[in-house]
Amino acid sequence: MRVLLTNDDGIEAEGLQTLRKGLLELSDIQLAVIAPDGNRSAMARSITTRRPLWVQEVDFGDGTVGYATDGTPVDCVRLARLGLIEGFEAEMVVSGINHGSNLGDDITYSGTVAAALEAIVLGLPGVAVSQQSSAHELDFRAGAGFDFTVAATFTSRLVAELERVPLPGGTLLNVNVPGGAPRGVEVARLGKRVYSDELALVDEGSEGRRLYRIYGDASYERDETGTDLAAVAQNKVAVTPLHFDLTDMEGLGALQRYDLARLIAPAASEIEGVSRER
Repeated sequence: MRVLLTNDDGIEAEGLQTLRKGLLELSDIQLAVIAPDGNRSAMARSITTRRPLWVQEVDFGDGTVGYATDGTPVDCVRLARLGLIEGFEAEMVVSGINHGSNLGDDITYSGTVAAALEAIVLGLPGVAVSQQSSAHELDFRAGAGFDFTVAATFTSRLVAELERVPLPGGTLLNVNVPGGAPRGVEVARLGKRVYSDELALVDEGSEGRRLYRIYGDASYERDETGTDLAAVAQNKVAVTPLHFDLTDMEGLGALQRYDLARLIAPAASEIEGVSRER
């Protein structure tokens, strides 16, 4: 299988390098690495449209090379899809290992998850994997101290078996590994984050400029069970299947039963009346 490895922490990040070495040990994997040349955390599905992208070959020192770009994680997946590496056409995208968790609502901000999401947009399976720090943080900001060994081993084995997993098409797996030794694996839904953000004035400059901090700490709904947040808090590896279809099916049905067409008629009459006056 041809696997593209990328991330949002940068091509030199320890998480990516640990996973790269783990995937190279799989005998039936052809691995390619395209990743940002620096940290692109919390860029979500940002893409680069207003300028060309720089790409540079990176020698990993073990007989293999990767490619670093000044683009975003999603750009990395697009570069692979568009033929950056001659003769390589990805059959799966693996994104990570991220330095810090990507749990609950935070996945919508995550560049790590965005790269895997781009895979399913392109019709490929995707895996996003994130490692909680030794400080047991529960947000997307990296804490101090990481051990990627378990996450790399688990993800490599998951990639090797993914073809045999009965998942529907267009599904990516979001994997979060706890900071301590895992007590097991839980297939879990996304949890609900509780944000304690506030507008805090940090400094004032000249000409009325002010410097604000707007993000605070985050926690989770502690009464919830079966969520990725609860699983990681219980020292379990959380695996959450995600898909790109954001359509609210219940809302779709409600709107279809509501006569929205009648909202067009008054506007059309007003426009017709103005035209006649002219």
